[in-house]
Amino acid sequence: MYKVDLPVDNYVALAVERRRAAEAARQSRIFNPRNRVIGLDLQALDQQAAERREREEREKESQKAYDALRVTNDHMLEQSQREEEERRREQMKDLVQFRATYQRPEYSRDADLTCDRQGALALNLSIPESLGPASMQVFKGEDLGEKERKRAQIEETERQLRAQREDTEKLRLWHKHEELQQDKYLVQQDLRSAHLQALEEEGKRVERLALTSFNQFLAEERAARERREREQNIGMAMAEIRHMVTSDLLTECPEAAERAPWPGWGQHVLTDRWRGMTAEQRAAILREQEQQRREREKQREAERQREKAWDQERLEQARALEEKARREHELDRQRKMELARHNQQLAQEQQQHQQYLDKQLYTNQPAVSYFTQFNTSSR
Repeated sequence: MYKVDLPVDNYVALAVERRRAAEAARQSRIFNPRNRVIGLDLQALDQQAAERREREEREKESQKAYDALRVTNDHMLEQSQREEEERRREQMKDLVQFRATYQRPEYSRDADLTCDRQGALALNLSIPESLGPASMQVFKGEDLGEKERKRAQIEETERQLRAQREDTEKLRLWHKHEELQQDKYLVQQDLRSAHLQALEEEGKRVERLALTSFNQFLAEERAARERREREQNIGMAMAEIRHMVTSDLLTECPEAAERAPWPGWGQHVLTDRWRGMTAEQRAAILREQEQQRREREKQREAERQREKAWDQERLEQARALEEKARREHELDRQRKMELARHNQQLAQEQQQHQQYLDKQLYTNQPAVSYFTQFNTSSR
């Protein structure tokens, strides 16, 4: 034998060393307080939250689709069950009719025992007279109604096949009807969307026309107001000119001063010739004052009535608010009582469960060595 020096395979040692290095790196990441506590990636968390919301939305949409599919399947199952029950009912009816026609008691072999020999062996046999009763043409137990039974079976099979074909055709028509209804619903939705869009466009057009008309009306109103102001300014300027022409300063005439420049000017008083008011003027002033006093009294009375009505309204509102607050307080008290009873019941149940855990389930208390075995590695 020759002694051969084989190369040492360091694959196992390298694998162990790699695992040790990976474990050390993992421990440095996990047991580092800065990376564990402070190192918080808000962008990644926001992205995770957005992905979670999108996933929840997709799940909701999928659940809605599943619910709609489940409702459709339930309707189809109910329809098929009703059709199956109807088919079974028809089959049972045909079976009862067949039994009543071809399986009557007097047709059985023991009809002479069960039916008191009424109709027993009462068969119309086509036996020639030349053969006689001992010619052995008919034997006991022979199936004389075989042809009728086979014909009835064939008819029953054909009837079942027709029923199956009818059921298949009904199911096909039902699927076709559902597809047509779905297409019709989609077309209606498209038409409704188009109609709503057209209505929206029409509303926007009407709104634009109304805005244009309103702006035009405002422009015309502004132009008319400016025209009235301009005419009023011209009239005031002309009145001032006429007043200056007919004033005492220019005319130095009492008659011109007393004469009104235009209708509605009123009585003009010459201060250098005035000797006091007349009785008619004083009476007119008193009448005007009395009229103003009555109007002020009416206004004060109306104001008192309004204040009284507002006081009554505020009183009624205060009463209503007080009644509402009382009802809410009563409802809150009842809710608190109900919550207290529920919490007491939960506390009792929790206490019973804790007693069950402490006294029956967890009877063996863990030792200190059980807790010290954790958090010793990164795994």
